[in-house]
Amino acid sequence: MTESATTAPIPTRTPPVADSRGSQAARADAPAGASWAVTRQLSVIVPTFKERDNVVTLYHRLEATLAGVDWEVIFVDDNSPDGTWQAVRDLAARDTRVRCIRRIGRRGLSGACIEGILAASAPFTAVMDADLQHDETQLPRMLALLQSGEAELVVGSRYIEGGSADAFDRSRLGISVAATMVARRLLGVKIADPMSGFFMIRRDRFEELAPSLSVQGFKILLDIVATARGTLRTIEVPFVFGSRQHGESKLDSMVALDFFGLVLAKLTRDLVSLRFLMFALVGAIGLAVHLVTLDLAMLVLDGSFAEAQTIAAFVAMTSNFLLNNVLTYRDQRLKGLAIARGLVVFYIVCSVGLLANVGVAFSIYNQRPIWWLAGAAGALMGAVWNYALSSLLVWRRR
Repeated sequence: MTESATTAPIPTRTPPVADSRGSQAARADAPAGASWAVTRQLSVIVPTFKERDNVVTLYHRLEATLAGVDWEVIFVDDNSPDGTWQAVRDLAARDTRVRCIRRIGRRGLSGACIEGILAASAPFTAVMDADLQHDETQLPRMLALLQSGEAELVVGSRYIEGGSADAFDRSRLGISVAATMVARRLLGVKIADPMSGFFMIRRDRFEELAPSLSVQGFKILLDIVATARGTLRTIEVPFVFGSRQHGESKLDSMVALDFFGLVLAKLTRDLVSLRFLMFALVGAIGLAVHLVTLDLAMLVLDGSFAEAQTIAAFVAMTSNFLLNNVLTYRDQRLKGLAIARGLVVFYIVCSVGLLANVGVAFSIYNQRPIWWLAGAAGALMGAVWNYALSSLLVWRRR
């Protein structure tokens, strides 16, 4: 106890009822308006982005593996430019067990998983990738463990006996192992593979945890386990991590920042959000940019501090805006003309934030003349102001 596409014909499905084996059978002779008993056992959540070549293959694999189980699959697609969502809708037109959630204006694996699980109709929900690297043949075993009450969470693990991550290249394997060690030591996570993207959980237990989960990042399982703080009965089952057949990995250089931001958020028991931590990190980088620019401008302008300070402030604000657009708000990233508008609004927000910073700092310094305390309080006030107004006005949800 402790993680070219197939194009076979897809049969058209009619409203089902459970047969003696718990599977679904068509009722062509049912009277019009008849109600159908809900017997669904399992919802499989599959977050997708540019996976058009994989969804049909995955559907057929699920159909073969889950014979005798009343199941559905919910593809949560982040408006893939390759039309993944359309391929899913084509499947859904033929089989009512297939559903599509098309997300526009928001991105991110964790958020997609959360939306998919909350939209599920079955009491047990599995999460797996669409890239065919997860072993769907383990799903019946995982479901049986949940149905028996032995576990509330079952994790497909690459790092216990019988599991394997040999499909990883050396660098990715090293990153995965290092992240696992950090998660286990700093967050007290007990399972062997908290970085797995393949797991099954009771939906009611997930819904209890959902308000405290982050919609950012990639490691939804780590977030679930860390948020539960040991209250989930968990079993790990081994699986062999396969090789990607189509498409490209959605992991990029920003995943490390997401991961460490999530760790920090959980260490503070969600006192501060992952997004705010990222915003503050960008602010710290912006301070360094400001000081370097100020030094250079002073040399170029022969010691004119006022002009040099103004230039440095605008350079730092521009740097902060661009980094926040790429890092902090990458799931709501501004593009095209929206970048210019967002930058102007960000200048205004940060200018008012500077006034708030100075006002709070002076107020505290007048009461207790401790420069570092006043400066820190002012900086915190400015950061909170800038974050709140930026989220509301610059990178608002669309």
